[in-house]
Amino acid sequence: MIRRVPAKHRNARIAREKETEAFLRLGLLLVMGLGLTCGFVYAGRQHFAALRYGYETENLRRERDQLAEQQRRLILQREEAASPVKLEQAAKRLGMQALQAAQIDPLRQEANKLKTEVVGSKEPGSKRDSKPATKTITTVQTKPAVKPSRNKPI
Repeated sequence: MIRRVPAKHRNARIAREKETEAFLRLGLLLVMGLGLTCGFVYAGRQHFAALRYGYETENLRRERDQLAEQQRRLILQREEAASPVKLEQAAKRLGMQALQAAQIDPLRQEANKLKTEVVGSKEPGSKRDSKPATKTITTVQTKPAVKPSRNKPI
């Protein structure tokens, strides 16, 4: 193969003119590319933030449903515990007795407004007592507790 240019031949230097328009076009292209890249990065962040908020919202909805179910269960338990049958069973376990008809008689309640209680007594024949047949009874008059009326302001 034949070489047309000798190997030691140096090319002449060419002087170029500075093209300011080309630098302006390259600078403009760089700025536009940076703006477009920043837009994509911003859109990506927004997208992933929206996904994260979506997952968080779903978890909060699931938790809200669980809490609502727990609230329904607790309300049901409270209503079941406050039922008359359960209250009666609990009262019997505590040793309470059922209400007698004489305790709720309205005529008898009027008669019992002033009630007499026995405070103390000395029994005859006790060792402390020097007198053989003496009996002392002390009474105190008390009024029943008055409940405030619902119709009158306190």
